[in-house]
Amino acid sequence: MEANLAAVGRIARAHGNHGQVIVDPDTDFPRERFRPGATFIVEQDGGFVSVQVVDVRFQHDRPILTLSGVHTIDAAEQLAGRELMVPMGELTPLPAGTFYRHELVGCGVETADGKRVGVVSSVEGSMAISRLVVESANGEVLVPLVRDICRVIDPAGKRIVIDPPDGLLDLNR
Repeated sequence: MEANLAAVGRIARAHGNHGQVIVDPDTDFPRERFRPGATFIVEQDGGFVSVQVVDVRFQHDRPILTLSGVHTIDAAEQLAGRELMVPMGELTPLPAGTFYRHELVGCGVETADGKRVGVVSSVEGSMAISRLVVESANGEVLVPLVRDICRVIDPAGKRIVIDPPDGLLDLNR
C-alpha cells in the first residue's frame, strides 16, 4: 500500500496536554493540505490507519493538529516521527519544471559527459533548499537541487543529469 502513498508531512512531536501534534510539513501547500476534515494515512503497528484533522492552527509555518482519536499526550507521543501520507491521486498537480520528492527517488544520476554517479535514495532539506542524496559506488554523494547543477530532471525517464562544480563528487569520499 505504501507504494501508492506520498508523504506530505512528518509528526515532529506532541504539543500540549490534549493530544495535539506539531507537524513538519513536506508540501508547498501546507494551509491547503493541513485543514480541518483532511484525512491522512499513518503507518502504525505494522499496518495503516486513517486519522482525520479535527482542528489546526499554525505556529511559525508549522501546523499544530488535533487528530481524531488522539486525546492525550501519551497518544500523541506514540505518533512522533510518523509520516502523514495521502494517496498519490490526491496530490496537487505541480507546475512544469517542479517535482515531488518521491518522483526523484530512484532516478539514476549521471554527469553531462555520461559518467554514472549513482541513484537518488532520498531528497533532504526544506522546500526552499533541497539536496539529492545519491548512493554511488564510492558512498553517499550530496547534490544541491539547483538548476545550475541539475541540468536535466526527467522523473518519467528516471534520469537526472548534473553538471557538478569541481570537487562536489569527491566531498564524501
